[in-house]
Amino acid sequence: MAEVILKHVDKVYEGNVKVVDDLNLHIKDGEFIVLVGPSGCGKSTTLRMIAGLEDITGGTIQIGTRVVNDVSPKDRDIAMVFQSYALYPHMTVYENMGFALKLRKLPKAEIEKKVRRAADILGIVPLLERKPKALSGGQRQRVALGRAIVRDPQCFLFDEPLSNLDAKLRVEMRGELRELHETLHSTTVYVTHDQEEAMTLGDRVVVMKDGIAQQVGSASEIYHNPANRFVAGFLGSPSMNFLDGRLVKEGDRLFFDEGSGKLPVPSEAAQRLEGHVGREVVLGVRPELLSDAQHAHFKTNGNSLQMTVRQVQMLGDCLHVYLATDKHKNLIASLDGYAQVRAKDALPIYVDMTRSLFFDPSGDGARLSGPVA
Repeated sequence: MAEVILKHVDKVYEGNVKVVDDLNLHIKDGEFIVLVGPSGCGKSTTLRMIAGLEDITGGTIQIGTRVVNDVSPKDRDIAMVFQSYALYPHMTVYENMGFALKLRKLPKAEIEKKVRRAADILGIVPLLERKPKALSGGQRQRVALGRAIVRDPQCFLFDEPLSNLDAKLRVEMRGELRELHETLHSTTVYVTHDQEEAMTLGDRVVVMKDGIAQQVGSASEIYHNPANRFVAGFLGSPSMNFLDGRLVKEGDRLFFDEGSGKLPVPSEAAQRLEGHVGREVVLGVRPELLSDAQHAHFKTNGNSLQMTVRQVQMLGDCLHVYLATDKHKNLIASLDGYAQVRAKDALPIYVDMTRSLFFDPSGDGARLSGPVA
């Protein structure tokens, strides 16, 4: 396996359309890194540039000790797994998995050894004589993985490999992919638009928007300490609530004035926000940081806003409760599944201000203050 290093990588299409902008990324040997972001953010283009399927406009890409800018895809020693599986329908599973090795003119005994090993790792030995049409979607994906494994590449590249599977199978395959990585200790670059996939699979996550890496870090770091409002809103399901308001000082206390009520700012955060007193800011609150009076373990003096329940969705262990204040109409709380709330209820909703975030309302919405540990 090998590290993969991108230095100042750009991709510009005809008409001066820049889809990847000055991307710098050091993927460590054996690391599983996930590129995530909305459609058109440049994540798949980045993967294809690493693979050599797209030329880069500027910068360098290094795999192992080699700069591979001018190296053809077949000579980069990578293996790519696609969304579509791309299996040969007339070949058996065994033949599909061993085809690339056959092209490299490896001895039959070595091909047999590599295919059997990969099939054993993936639990598909009983399928080796079947054709793809006789396989389920999950089985076909395992065959596509096996075809990559037998090549013993320096780097695995995955382009949304689970997006064709149903929701239950996607969850199962996520677990299998993670276990596979821990078995092979392979350098892996994985592209997805699914933030749950990104958070559960990656050692580190790269959140992209408009061709720019907005933040690189562990899933926990990005979730709890997002660099800006885009990252904060992209990761998390349901997504973060954003409330516009103003920071006001009353005596020696700082408050967030939401318009229909005021919330006390914790002293640690208040110190960081001192220069923004009197200014407009955006308060970011995750749905699990909102609670009704019965279940709020973070109740303090004055940390609630009067809200009206618009809709309640029962999800078993929790309720997704859609709320509104006089000023903000599209808030959502994730409450305990036994919470006694109904549509049209008017009640105080408590806000965990110690773990909430403040963002600049202008520009890219840079984070002004992080959660207090």
